[in-house]
Amino acid sequence: MSTTATPAPAEPPMPKRYHIVFAHPEPRSLNGFLRDRAIAGLQEQGHVVTQSDLYATRFKATADGEDFPSRDLTDERLIYHRESGVAQAEGKQREDIATEQARLLAADAIILQFPLWWFSMPAILKGWVDRVFATGFAIGVPKDGTGQWLRYGEGLLAGRRAMLAVTTGGREAQFGARGIHGPIDDLLFPINHGILHYVGLEVVAPWVAFQSTRLTEQAADDLADDYVQRLLSIFDTPPIGYRSENGGDYDERQVLRPDIRAGTGFAAHIGQSDGN
Repeated sequence: MSTTATPAPAEPPMPKRYHIVFAHPEPRSLNGFLRDRAIAGLQEQGHVVTQSDLYATRFKATADGEDFPSRDLTDERLIYHRESGVAQAEGKQREDIATEQARLLAADAIILQFPLWWFSMPAILKGWVDRVFATGFAIGVPKDGTGQWLRYGEGLLAGRRAMLAVTTGGREAQFGARGIHGPIDDLLFPINHGILHYVGLEVVAPWVAFQSTRLTEQAADDLADDYVQRLLSIFDTPPIGYRSENGGDYDERQVLRPDIRAGTGFAAHIGQSDGN
């Protein structure tokens, strides 16, 4: 009789927490269909999904003095980032801002899903960034004992993945290296690098749906399947190799060192600290 022990069954992978920030005014749109399929597909695999549906909740997109109801109006002129930092430090952020921050901190992966409007995100999503990425939470966070800041690769949101999910009516060739609209990676660089990487998130390549206004039902269904698969693979996908501000590639002026062979433009900020 064999005495070989039966191996214990493999532990199932731990579920991940996905948070989708959704910015489209029409729930019956292609974006709404893709969002719903994404949530269902992730939950079917045992993952936890939360969302911030900015239009449905009428999220306040204007960063103004109303964000600080306890502010002394007889005091000096409003300096938004300063007041934001005071509110953050004192735990006095408006409830909608504090709720969004808590959702981000609880997530393993953060997805910004939106249609490409005028080569950028809808205004309501930009307003969400302006208000939620507050001083002391996403900007103006000191790196203890160094005189440096936690940004561009470091920050309170470090250790989480992030991805843009973007739809556009344009053809893929129009967003290529020689396309009339310019390369899609360049158009999305200010969001990927200047917002997501800035706050320490590990950014993977965006998922982009081209010619989204002329899809058959079958094409939309195939697109949704592809979107779900990209989301499921987000933790196995190498992030874009953006350079870290404090990783040695930049000098004291936050300019790339002369010995870094990087060229110019957006692509110069993707590479390794060995000069490649």
